[in-house]
Amino acid sequence: MARPPKPQIRELEEAVGHRFADQSLIVRALTHVSAVPSDGVRTDTYQRLEFLGDRVLGLAVSDMLCATFPEAAEGELSRRLADLVRKESCADVAIDWGVGPQIKLGEGEAQTGGRRKTAILGDVCEAIIGAVFLDAGFPAAREVVARAWTARMHAPKRPLRDAKTALQEWAQARGKPTPVYREISRKGPAHAPVFVIAVDIEDFEPAEATGQSKRFAEQAAAQAFMIREGVWADREKAQAQP
Repeated sequence: MARPPKPQIRELEEAVGHRFADQSLIVRALTHVSAVPSDGVRTDTYQRLEFLGDRVLGLAVSDMLCATFPEAAEGELSRRLADLVRKESCADVAIDWGVGPQIKLGEGEAQTGGRRKTAILGDVCEAIIGAVFLDAGFPAAREVVARAWTARMHAPKRPLRDAKTALQEWAQARGKPTPVYREISRKGPAHAPVFVIAVDIEDFEPAEATGQSKRFAEQAAAQAFMIREGVWADREKAQAQP
C-alpha cells in the first residue's frame, strides 16, 4: 500500500490547487541541487522541471493575456507577459503558496537564507508548474497558473514600461526625434556621486532630475517629463520606479 502524502505536501497541494497522482514529482520540484550528494543524480532536483515549467507558464499566461486583452497590440502583450513571468513574480507566487519552508536545501544553502532567495523561490514555482504538467497535462497546469496569476494580470505590481521607454515611444508617436539625455552636473564624493540629468525633446522644455547613477537620473528625468506633461495617469505615476 502506498504511503499517504506528508501533511506539508498536502497543504502545498491545496495552496497550489492540484492533487498529485505521482507524489515524486512534487518532491522533486522542491529539491534544490545543493540537497543532492556529490555522487547523487542531478535529475533528482528541480532543474529539469523548472526548465519545463518556464515554458508551460509562458504559454499559459500568453493564452490568458490574448483572451483577456483582445484589443491589445503585440507590444503591450509582450510587456505584460514579461512582467508576469519574471523571476520576481514567480517568487511572489511561491511565497503565496508557502513554498519556502518545504524546499529541500543543502546545509550551506539553507544557512545562507536559500528559502528566502528570489531566484530559488522563482525556480521552485516554475518547477511545480512543470510537475503539474507532467502529472496531469496542460489543462491542469493552466488551471494552476490561472488561479495564481489572474489577479496579478489585472493589477500588475510594476509599471509595464520604464519611464525612458515610455517617453521614447511617446515622442516617436508624435514624430519627434529620440529624447536626448545630458549631464548637467555631478555632485558629491567619488564613492557616492549624485548626477543631475536633463532630458530634451524637440519643442518642449527640458525636464531635470537627480540620481545616484546616470541610469537612475535618466529614468527620473524621463518620469519627471511624463508627469509634467500629463502623459502618465496617476496610477502610473505612483508605480513608476526610476
